[in-house]
Amino acid sequence: MTTTARTAGRPVGDSTWRTFRRGLALSPELRTGLAGTLALALVYMVGRVAVPVAVQQGIDRGLTDPGGPNLDVVAVVVALTAAVLVVTTACGYLMTRRLFTVSETALANVRTRAFRHVHDLSMLHQQSERRGSLVSRVTSDVDQITQFLQWGGVILLVNLGQLVVTTAVMLAYSWQLTLVVFAAFLPAVLVIRSLQRRLGAAYGVVRERMGTLLGTIGESVVGAPVIRAYGISGRTSRRLDEAIENQRRAQQRAIRISVLGSSVGELAAGLALAGVVVLGVTLGVDGTLSIGQLTAFLFLVTLFIQPVQIATEVLNEAQNAIAGWRRVLDVLDVAPDVADPGEQGRDLPAGPLDIRFAGVGFAYPGGAPVLHDVDLEIAAKSRVAVVGETGSGKTTFAKLLTRLMDPSSGEVLLSGVPLRRVRFASLRSRVVMVPQDGFLFDATVGQNVRFARPELSDDQLTAAFTELGLADWLEGLPAGLDTPVGERGEALSVGERQLVALARAYVADPDLLVLDEATSAVDPATEVRLQRTLDAVTRGRTTLAIAHRLSTAQAADEVIVVDKGRIVQRGPHDELLREPGSVYALLYASWLEQTR
Repeated sequence: MTTTARTAGRPVGDSTWRTFRRGLALSPELRTGLAGTLALALVYMVGRVAVPVAVQQGIDRGLTDPGGPNLDVVAVVVALTAAVLVVTTACGYLMTRRLFTVSETALANVRTRAFRHVHDLSMLHQQSERRGSLVSRVTSDVDQITQFLQWGGVILLVNLGQLVVTTAVMLAYSWQLTLVVFAAFLPAVLVIRSLQRRLGAAYGVVRERMGTLLGTIGESVVGAPVIRAYGISGRTSRRLDEAIENQRRAQQRAIRISVLGSSVGELAAGLALAGVVVLGVTLGVDGTLSIGQLTAFLFLVTLFIQPVQIATEVLNEAQNAIAGWRRVLDVLDVAPDVADPGEQGRDLPAGPLDIRFAGVGFAYPGGAPVLHDVDLEIAAKSRVAVVGETGSGKTTFAKLLTRLMDPSSGEVLLSGVPLRRVRFASLRSRVVMVPQDGFLFDATVGQNVRFARPELSDDQLTAAFTELGLADWLEGLPAGLDTPVGERGEALSVGERQLVALARAYVADPDLLVLDEATSAVDPATEVRLQRTLDAVTRGRTTLAIAHRLSTAQAADEVIVVDKGRIVQRGPHDELLREPGSVYALLYASWLEQTR
């Protein structure tokens, strides 16, 4: 089940605060130096309220003094106000810088943790959710949180404090006028609160649609050669247009709700100012309120209105950030179904490894069984080929043996140790798989081979290629070991990518080597050369080869034939051919026909 499916029915309002608290718990760095940041924010907020107070003092004690305007009082008020503004500006700068630094550090750690967790998830989970959606959780969703904490977070912190301080000063001037302001804004607050629930749900859809859009774009870019080859650019464009349109509609719906909240705030602000002017003039006529106090109160109402109006925009960003945080947490909540046993695990015993499948069955989620109650033992140092028709379960063998997946039933053991109990560090250093696609990183040939053993020098790498019989191929590359392979190795041919992948596996020097049709895309001449080299490479270590070309089976010590998820034959190549009408005999005859 994908995280999207799991969270589709979640009540947003009930989980927003919980999501926020979990997000903060996930980022303890956000609490670093929080007391100092809050102290700076308090000084900054008090400083902003100093201007209306200074205006009131300047009018009442300076300009409207009974004895005539007192310019000395005005000068003192102006000087004190200037000093306060300098301190306020400095505190605002320090506060903002601290928030930016802390949020960047915290969310860099969140991004790292989310990426590592995605990487730890099994292939089954990664296949059940589009890769673009997973990437968006580590990139754009975390970016949305960062944007809110660095901008919206600062504004929210300052404006909440400003609201409290401003309310206190307004009450000190006139509780009657303060009640007028509250009466104007209370209905607006209730309406905006109701809108926030809808806004949270709307931005949840926005983040989901953005993940889908990134996935579609990623597929369109990576699959560009196939799209051109089959002339389906129009269909691909329509699919991309649909994803863009769905994201646009989701964004517009969220914006409409946000604009409605802003309009309600604007209406409340207008009513508040009108009410303060009418009642303020009345109180001034009665002598209850001075000119300076009324003027200051109007300034204070502006300071009160500003946070309320901005709060709608900030809450808009907050809901977007919460939606992003929720998607990141959803990924982190998925427990890896292929988990590293860690300290409680065991290391594989030294030396070549033997293999045992004990009653192993496997089925993909929601699918029919791929393997049925497989019992199999392979001796250490054996070179075994697994053959069968497409979809017979061959590749599943390789994935279970390297623990990219766990069996649905039964157990896989290496030298008597159940794979579920083997620490990943031991398993990955002792067992190496060369996949069919020969994936390469966007680096040079040498750097890709060095992923297996970073300490190897160029001379040692060159020697490895020579031992594999690939010295002339390496010399034919434009820059030898320093030849860039491009993204996903696309600067090389499919066959060349497999050569590099085989060299990488060779220098890793594993005790168990698993080849998943690793020579299927190599031309016949190169295959013959590689086969001679692989005979020497695999000698002394256990090797299991998923064979597409039956030339691999001919060179193996033993062949295991899989048909519809069951082992139907086993033995040396020559013996299996002596069984006329058998699955292997038919496969071999078909292969010979194709190679003529």
